[in-house]
Amino acid sequence: MQAYDKIFSIVPRGSGELVTNAAKEAGAFGGTILMGRGTASNSILQILGFGDSAKDIVLIVAEKEKSDAIRDSIILASKDKRRPFGVLFKLAVSDFYRSGQAFLGEEKGENMNENNTHKLITVIVNRGYADDAMDAARKAGAGGGTIINARGTAREGDATFFGMEIVPEKDMIMIVAENSKVDAIMDAIKNLPCLSKPGSGVAFASPAADFTVLGKPKNQDK
Repeated sequence: MQAYDKIFSIVPRGSGELVTNAAKEAGAFGGTILMGRGTASNSILQILGFGDSAKDIVLIVAEKEKSDAIRDSIILASKDKRRPFGVLFKLAVSDFYRSGQAFLGEEKGENMNENNTHKLITVIVNRGYADDAMDAARKAGAGGGTIINARGTAREGDATFFGMEIVPEKDMIMIVAENSKVDAIMDAIKNLPCLSKPGSGVAFASPAADFTVLGKPKNQDK
C-alpha cells in the first residue's frame, strides 16, 4: 500500500510559492499555503528566525518515495536565502484521499521514526490566549512558534467540540521542539491559568522527521 508524508515548511510571508514551485518540480501534486505569524523573541531569532512577523505555512502531501526528493528541492530553492530563512520537517500520513480515488495510506500505527529529533506541538486555544501559551512554552525551552488564526466549526447550539466550549474564534499554535524539551513544554502549557477550566484548550505532540533549517549554511551566510 502506498505510503505518504506531510511536508511542512514555515517561511517568510510571500515565500510560500517558492516552496510549492520547488516541490512540484520534484514531483509533488501541489501544496496549500496558510498565513500565520511568528512569535520568537529576539534572543532566539538566530535559532529559528521566527520573529513577530508574517509567515507562510506550506503543507504538502507527497508519496513517501518522493518526499526526500521534494525536501531536497525545497532546500536547494532556498539555499541563497539569508539563514535562517525558515524550517522544514515531515509528518507521517496514515490515510490520504485524492478526489476520484479511494483512501490510500500506510498501515495504521506505523510511525515515521527515522531522524525524529524533534516533535511538532500543536496547541488550540480560544482567541487571545496564544501569546500566553507561547510565553509559557518559551520559558520551558521552546525556541519559538507560529500562530494561525482559526475558527470553530460547530453549529449554533452545540455545547462542545473535542470537549472544548464553543468559542468561534480560535488560535492554533505550532511549536517545533527538540524531543528532550517536549515534556517540559507540554507541562508548562497545560498548567496555564487560561487553560485551567476544563474544555478551554487542547494540545498534542507528533514526531517530526528530518527537521531542517532552510537558507545558506552558516559558514556561507554573510
